[in-house]
Amino acid sequence: MKLLLLSGMLLLSLSAVAQIHPTRKGTFFGEWGYNRSAYVNSAIQFVGPGYDFTLSDVVAKDAPTPLSEFNKYVNPALFSIPQFNLHVGYFLTDNLALSVGWDHMKYVMVNNQMAPITGFISSRVSVPAQVVNPTYVGTFDHQNIQVASADFLTFEHTDGFNYASVELEHNKPVWSKGNQSLDWVNGVGMGLVVPRSDVRLFTLGKNHFWNVAGAGASVKSGLRLNFSKRIYFDALVKTGLTRLWDIRTTGRSVDHAEQTILFGEFAGSLGVYFGGKK
Repeated sequence: MKLLLLSGMLLLSLSAVAQIHPTRKGTFFGEWGYNRSAYVNSAIQFVGPGYDFTLSDVVAKDAPTPLSEFNKYVNPALFSIPQFNLHVGYFLTDNLALSVGWDHMKYVMVNNQMAPITGFISSRVSVPAQVVNPTYVGTFDHQNIQVASADFLTFEHTDGFNYASVELEHNKPVWSKGNQSLDWVNGVGMGLVVPRSDVRLFTLGKNHFWNVAGAGASVKSGLRLNFSKRIYFDALVKTGLTRLWDIRTTGRSVDHAEQTILFGEFAGSLGVYFGGKK
């Protein structure tokens, strides 16, 4: 009797799982949303003729567009200005999907902070030679220096700190009622960092065009609320480690910066399924 009861409970359990298990194999999806990001303090190395120095423990933050400028979130001509996420993908199985995405984060070095400096700066740097404020000339060994000043350094990836990735994600159904359901989404990714860096070093520099400056890897986890068989909303957290070895600085080919950035990101996105079985 107990065996029959246990068998019945197992069959009911399997039936319940089957009811909330969606048929998504062969389905495409696309999503658009916005993010907030945070960064672990990092070191930035600046290299060029006449200087080679590293700033340690540099503090940076993101730069979200205020909600008071709500038109930038809804106007098709402006909604790429805020920190956005764009992902498109394809379900290889009912639970496993492959996607490509563009996470447009922003990274701004906090102004007027003190940071340790190690290395050297000559009185004339770069090619052709640029005269340096004598305050910053010398050999340094972990002395504190004020960064983000007009005649020394301003540094940001605000247009932006772009992470272009390929992700493999697993969707686990956890709840269903009618056409509505909730999935637990986990994924791993890797890709390239394509920043548009706005840098001034020793008064030299500009807001550069995009370039492939490095690469990284990431993991993500979160929830997906399926409003129907076609429309869903994601709320995900992601963390990634990126290595940038070719950050443009003065605009002169002989100068560059290097940096390792560990980031955390929270993103909310509205998505749609298309193709596949209805």
